Order: sequence, then structure tokens, then C-alpha cells
Amino acid sequence: MSRRVRITLAAVAAALAALALPAAASAHAYIVKTVPAASVAVNTPPPAVQLTYDEAVEPRLAIISVTDVHGHSVTDGPVTRSPADPDTLVVPLKRVPEGWYLVYWRAISVDGHPVQGAFTFAVGPNEGPLPQFPVPHIAGTATSTPLVIAKWLAFLTVMTAIGLFVLRMLIAQPLVRRVDGTSLRPLSIAFGVAGALGLVAVPVYLEEATAIDSLHSFFDLGGVVSLWRATASGRGYVDVWICFALFVAAAAVAILVDRPRREHRSIAALLALSGALAAAAATLVLPGAIGHAGQTAPRGLSVLLDWLHLASGSVWIGGLVGLLVVWATLPAARRVAGLAVCVPRFSNVAFFSVLLLLGTGVGASILHLPTLDALWLTSYGKAILVKSGILLAAMLLASVNLLRTTPGLSRPEQGEGSARLLRGLVTGEAVLVAGAVLVAAILSSLAPPPPAFAKEGSALAKVGPGRVAETVRQGGYTLQVLVDPNKAVQSNSFALRLTKGGKPVQGADVTLTFSMLDMQMPTLEYQLEETSPGVYTRKASALVMVGHWGLTFDVAPKGATPFTAVVVDRANG
Repeated sequence: MSRRVRITLAAVAAALAALALPAAASAHAYIVKTVPAASVAVNTPPPAVQLTYDEAVEPRLAIISVTDVHGHSVTDGPVTRSPADPDTLVVPLKRVPEGWYLVYWRAISVDGHPVQGAFTFAVGPNEGPLPQFPVPHIAGTATSTPLVIAKWLAFLTVMTAIGLFVLRMLIAQPLVRRVDGTSLRPLSIAFGVAGALGLVAVPVYLEEATAIDSLHSFFDLGGVVSLWRATASGRGYVDVWICFALFVAAAAVAILVDRPRREHRSIAALLALSGALAAAAATLVLPGAIGHAGQTAPRGLSVLLDWLHLASGSVWIGGLVGLLVVWATLPAARRVAGLAVCVPRFSNVAFFSVLLLLGTGVGASILHLPTLDALWLTSYGKAILVKSGILLAAMLLASVNLLRTTPGLSRPEQGEGSARLLRGLVTGEAVLVAGAVLVAAILSSLAPPPPAFAKEGSALAKVGPGRVAETVRQGGYTLQVLVDPNKAVQSNSFALRLTKGGKPVQGADVTLTFSMLDMQMPTLEYQLEETSPGVYTRKASALVMVGHWGLTFDVAPKGATPFTAVVVDRANG
């Protein structure tokens, strides 16, 4: 077994072993306090509704809707930030009569994801029974098709431009010295095209993302462009655009001063090359810093893995596009000789780039996924599996190039056939890698599962939507879980009927904890009271938003061993 194969197998084995380890996931904006409090009745009409988040959110991109039982708005002005607390948003209210009111909120998290929720409050003292409010909903627009396509094109063009520059300056450089009648000009032109497309694609993505977040039209340039830097995510992508523009400018200078026929670069050429590579590195580190990686602990390691992942992917996709350019533009009489210079050099670089891509991808998955089964139980994990499958297919084509095509180019009797095979394999490989970038764009638009998702694996049952009456068994006890009406944003009745051997278990200490499984939010904990022999109940507005909730019953029977039972509940509006 060769040394290269041993290294490859060791790296794959280490990556697969590490995948079994759990880790923390990133957070999203959530409510930590409301005024009025959720599901309470106040005796005097409140002058405003105040929502305090765990992070500062931009009021110009936030929605706070307050409606009565007939769906009529009772707000009296726009959403503003509290002068006393930057994490609190305020919306003024008209003087409202007695009755129940629904507060629906939507905000944009630091990493650019929209989050939303709702709660009720009442104005008394004669507010009447809680009505059945329909919960409004605005789609999770971070995964809308136009936005995902815009993000894909932005990443694809930026990564391709950087990879083309690396191929032009560091890999294909000996071509003009070793093969007469050849030039690097086609690669320079290809880089210029990719760079120009990237300079357009990044602001197009930013415009689409901001238009969706602010509920404006894409073509409302005056209203949307002014909001580009309203969020941390928007500011980050403006910085990506600036860094990429600096990279394109520095790379153009580096290409202009480069003299590939010389054995050694001049000081000016080295300085220009170093500046362009530094700008490229800055461009690729920013998406992780403002995305999931920047919100995941340990932050430094997470951002480093994301940066190395993007860098290795850029070298791969840009190099593949560059090889196709070289193949198409070399004179037919010199094609095999030219490819024999470029392909082996690129194959060596691509081999380590693919290993780095694999290792960093697995490392990032470890940091973002709380459990191994989240790979096939969540949309985020499924996207990782799809992306991995596409990359494995691309790696299969790359291995054929490495083991068959590359050696064949140096043999006169196989040169032409190897060159034709190379074109087909590289084309297929480039298409697959571009597809992997598309899945990565979707992946970066999905919220990673929160640490509470680990509860799903230990759940005794999955219930809902609708009224719940589920019987489960744990530790020799029979538990009947009752939730009525099991609707988000409303006051629900939660009950646990506890028996053992057919007899009610009295005097137990029962605590019910609510954990949101779709995004990271603070847990809510309530003590249940024994209202009849073996029946423990509590009314609460604990299901504060539509989605999947982990209901954890911590039961301490009198004079017996405590135990825990987990049920996953799906609550609808």
C-alpha cells in the first residue's frame, strides 16, 4: 500500500470516528421578556408592547403585529428600539378596550435567519374567555428559491475566481516555459470574467436577502440598499463584496506584473501576489464569521474550519474550470504536452484540497450537529448527506483522473485518448462540485438543530398536532400524557396521569420542562400539582410558537427512585 493511500485512509478513518461526537449548535434570536407578559390579563390598557430579545435586532427589519379578536390592528406607530435597552423593541398601541389580543413578532437573527413567534395577552377585568386566534405566519424566507439561487451564484463565482487565480499564478505558471507557443492569457481572461460576475452576484444576493427581510420589492433600490448594513449579516456581506473587489483589483495587478517566462518572480510580482492572496483569504473568512460558524462554539475553531473548507473548495472548482479553459484554448498540436504540464501539478494540489475539504466538512458537522441521528432526522443533516454524496461522486471522477488520465498524458501512445477522457471527466467533476456548492448554499440557509434536539432520540413517543392523550411506560410506571388543546400561543392544559400496577401513584414530585427543538431558545420549567389521585396538572402558555417541542417529565415518586420521560410534541397554531 502506497504512502498516499495510507494517509488517505487514516484521514477518512479519523474523520468518521470523530463524527460520533456531539457538539453545540448555533443560536438564533429569541424572546426573553415581554410587556405585557404572555397570557396574562392586565387591568389597564398598556400604552405599548415591549419585546426583549437575547440579542440586539434591527427594528427596521422587525415586525410586531398586535391584533384584536377580529384581526384588526391596534398598533399606533412603527417599531422602534427602546432608548433604555438596545435589546428591546417597542411598538405603541391605541387605547384598546377589554378583551384578548394577539402579538405576532418576526425578527432577523445575527446570522441572517428570520425567526418568529406569537403570544396573547388580555385587558381586563372582564376580558372573557381566550378566543381561538389564527396564528399568522411568514415563510422562513432564508430558504426561498430565488434567495438560494442568488447565494449559490455569489459563492460559485467568487470561489471560481479565486481558484482560477490560484491556478493561473501558482499551478499553470511553468506552461509557457516548457511548451512553446502557449500562453496564460486565456486563464487571465477567464479570471476576469469570473471576477466581474462575482462583483455583480454578491450585491444581487445582498439585495434579494435584504428585500425579503424587509418585505420590500427587489426593485425598490432606494428603500432596500439603505438597509444593506442594517443587520450584522448584511454588514458582513457588504464587507465580503469590498474584500472581493480588493482581491480582483490586486489580482489584476499581480497578473499584469507577472512574467511567467522568468524562472523567478520579481519583488513587485511577489508583493502583488501576496496582496491578492491575502485579500482572497479575507474574502473567504467573512462568510463563516457572519454565518453559522461565527455563532457556534468554539467560535475560533468553527470559523477556521469554515474558512479552510471554502478555500479548499475554491481551489478545486476554480482549478477544474481552469483546466477546461486550458484544454479548449491550447493549440491542438500542443494540447497533450500542455496538459501534461498542468494536470499533474493540479492533481497534486487538488488531492490535498479534497482531503482538506473532507476533513473540515466533517469537523464542521461535528460542531453543528448535537447528535449523530440529526444527520438523517433534520433538514440540516439531510443537506449534509446530499452534499457529501455529491462530493464523493466528484471524488470518484477525480480519482480516475489521478490514477489513469494523468499518467496517460505522459505516454505518447495514450496522450490523445487521455486528453479526451480528461475533458469529459473534468466537465463532470466541475458540474458535481458546482452542485455541491448549491447544496452548501441551501445548508447555510437552514438553521442547525439546537442542542435540545438530543431529546428527540430519547423520546418515548411523538405526538401532535392536535389534542394529546398518549400512554407510555418508563421505569415500571405507566404515564398518560394529556395536552389540551395543544395549540401554540394559547393557554394549554398539561397533565400527567401516573400509575403503577394499575394503581395511581400519589405524592410524587413532577416537573415539566419545555424545550424548543426547531431552534435554540431558553427552556421553560413548571411544577405540576396533584389535582386528583395520581393526576398532576398545570395550565400554561408554554408552547410559545408553532413547531416541535420536547416535553420532559422529571418524576420523583414518594420514597422511590426518580426517573425521566421525554415526549416530542408538535404544536400547531
